[in-house]
Formats: sequence, structure tokens, C-alpha cells
Amino acid sequence: MKLTLIGGGGVRAPLFVSAALRRAARLGLDELCLMDIDRERLEIIGGICRLVAQRAGSAVHITTTDNPRSAIADAAYVVTSIRVGGDRGRVLDERIALRHGVLGQETTGPGGFAMAMRSIPAILGYAEQIAAHNPGAWMFNFTNPAGLVTQALRDAGLARTVGICDGANAAQHAVAHWLNVDVQRVRAEVYGLNHLSWARRVWVDGTDVLPGLLQNPAFLAGSALNIFAPELVRWNGAWLNEYLFYYYYAERAVESIQGDEMTRGEEILRLNEELFKALRAPEVARSPEETLRRYFAYNRRRGATYMHYARPDAPAMDQADQDTTEVELSGEEGEGYAGVALSIAEAFETRQPLHIALNVPNAGAIPFMRPDDVVEISCVVDQNGIHPQPVGDIPESHALLMRNVKYYERLAVEAIRTRSRETAIAALMAHPLVLSYSRAKALVGEYLEAHAPYVGVWE
Repeated sequence: MKLTLIGGGGVRAPLFVSAALRRAARLGLDELCLMDIDRERLEIIGGICRLVAQRAGSAVHITTTDNPRSAIADAAYVVTSIRVGGDRGRVLDERIALRHGVLGQETTGPGGFAMAMRSIPAILGYAEQIAAHNPGAWMFNFTNPAGLVTQALRDAGLARTVGICDGANAAQHAVAHWLNVDVQRVRAEVYGLNHLSWARRVWVDGTDVLPGLLQNPAFLAGSALNIFAPELVRWNGAWLNEYLFYYYYAERAVESIQGDEMTRGEEILRLNEELFKALRAPEVARSPEETLRRYFAYNRRRGATYMHYARPDAPAMDQADQDTTEVELSGEEGEGYAGVALSIAEAFETRQPLHIALNVPNAGAIPFMRPDDVVEISCVVDQNGIHPQPVGDIPESHALLMRNVKYYERLAVEAIRTRSRETAIAALMAHPLVLSYSRAKALVGEYLEAHAPYVGVWE
């Protein structure tokens, strides 16, 4: 079986490859194809991936190409993880939003819209090539903003597509880790939108353990919920997706990001430039061990300060820079989005049912959402496909926020499809983190100017 990663020159590709190699026997995997339009980065990252395969003693063939059609041909599954405009595009998204006093995070609010402007046309192009040349393949989209991109794919009639996000399943993994039980014994009831979701129930062997854990100060302090006030968690009565921080602490998030010397995008840009400069050095290139050491040190540094302004246990950026501990990810830790994509493929290939949260059309699972609304929802994956699970009534506060953001998403997809400046302004004006016509108009104008090489002229 052939598996393709579009965006294979990305810095997380070796982690994806490592996870795929661990599951190769169960998947029947014999070729893993990395495709990227940046040949230089693809050559470097492809080399690291081959080192990972050699170290694992794997017989899986790692191939690289900059030809999408070649990458797509004969692949059973295609995973998309691209960044149109590169790291500098992310920096522009953040800084433009922050100048207007609103969040510039790459998946949420104005920053997410700016990224979607560039992502959606590119991903639609890949999906249409899959539909034309390899219609039996499944496409797993991780390109951000994943929910919005998946909505555009589904609206275009591309049915064999699903949005994936490791954050959707954080409650399931956190409970399994806390109780020291196999994650397959844990089931979670997840509902919402991508980066805007809640888990209301988490069952272990049929017993809902979440209410007790939400009353446990040690669990709250020792899990990703530690970015939220305990009383806020208890008021919601649910596990909170970490990106809800940007809604529940909107002004604090903007203030904290503005107070940093660098935005997250600027930090990642610097780290990536340093990594690729180091990996091009002849002495590093000649030493497989030094190459892998540099790569895993980069991943440690990148992960250490993720959402550091929200996490009480996160090190400052300068502290992370001084950490010389050599840590290499192993086992299933750090699988992230790769784990989600590979778990779906494994369920299809082995015909063993999988319980997992994905971004798929609602299809009646949440009563107040449209059937074709892409939602983040608990699903069962089996040999017959992907089945969203009904959740019934949900708290009104959650429902109102979902409907508001989904209204924005529908307008955003329409704006990008029709290249309509007017519809784009309406979309951002509707977003709860903007809620201003004058601000929305200024943001749309500046984003269209900044990203003109990628988005073209809008009317």
C-alpha cells in the first residue's frame, strides 16, 4: 500500500514517517511518498526521513517528488499538510491582526481567515487531481484552518475527504494517561467545530469518569486544562479544547501576544531558518547522528513554548533556548495529526472499528446544525466509512458560539470561492473575535494586499 504526504518537505514530516513506520505491518505499507514544491527542503527532510527509516530497520520505501500527479498515483491515502506563503505568510497574518488589536493566531479569527484565503484554493487543486486521477483514494486534510478547509472541500462535492486534528481527541488521551489505561478503552463524546470543541462525557469501560475528574484539582492542574480557571471548566461541565482559550480569555490572549518580543510565527520562522541552515552545513550533512540530534533538538525547542503565554508550566523562550537535554520522540508519543490519519487508515485496512473525533459533515449528529455543516464530532470509522455519532442537545452557550462561528465559516468559504471582498468583510465582521465592520474592512484590505501573489485580485 502507498501512502502520500503532500507537504512532505515540512519540518514535522519525519515525525509522520516515524509514526507510519511503527504501523507499517498493520497497514500493509510498502511505500511512503513525500511530495513538496520546495525541492531544497524536500531533499533535506526526505534525507532525515530515510535516516529515521534506516534507524528503525524498516523496509518501507521512502520516495520524494515535486510532481503532484506522480505522488497521488496509486496512493490509497493522501495526507495534506501545506503552508501556502510559508512561515513569512504566517508572520504577516499575525502582525496585521495585532495592529488592529485582534488575535492573529493562524487558525482562529482573522489570522485563520488569512490562511484560509491561501490554503483553500491550493487544497482544492490537489483534491481535484485526486478525484480525477485516483478517485478511490481518501484525502485526510490537516492543512489549517482544518475545519474551514474541509468545509470548502465538501462544498465542492469532494466526498472522500475528512479533516483531521489531534486536538479533537485530547480528552480521550488525557484521561487514558491520567488513569493509566489503554487509550482504546476510552471513549469520548466530542462536539463542536475545529479548534472550538468540547468533550462532555468520557467513558472508560462504559463508565463516565469525566465529572469526577473535572472536580479533581490534581487532574485539572496536571492536564491541558490547566490553562483555564477551574471554575470555568466546572461551569462548562466539559473538557475544553485548548483553542477555546482565545475566546474565553480573548483580551488577555491578545495582550500577552503583543507583550512578547516575537509572535509565534516569528519564533517559528527563526527556528526553521536556523534548522535548515544547520542541516545544510557539510559537517552536519556528513553525520547522520548529528543530523538527527539537530532535528530532535529543534522539535523539543518548538514544542516547549507552544501557547507559552497560556500555560503556567511553559518555559520562557530564552529558557527553552538554553535547554540542552537530548530528547527523541519514540513510541506513540508525539504522533499528533499523524496518529489521527494513520488510525483512520488502519481502521479501513484492518476493518477494526475506531472511535475518534474528526471533522466531517454533521449529517444530523448535532440537531441545530445543517446536515452539510462540517463539525468536529465523535465518529465511528469502520469498513463502511465514517459515521458521526449523535450527541443530542448541548448547552446553549456552546450552541450559540458554534452557530456564530459556523456562520462566519460559511461566509468565509463563499468569499474565497467567489473572490468577493464584500463577502469577506461580512465574514470577519460576523466572527466573535472581530465584531466590527470598520475593523473587518481594514483587515480584509490589508490581507488582500499582503497576499496578492497567492490570492490574486478580488472584486
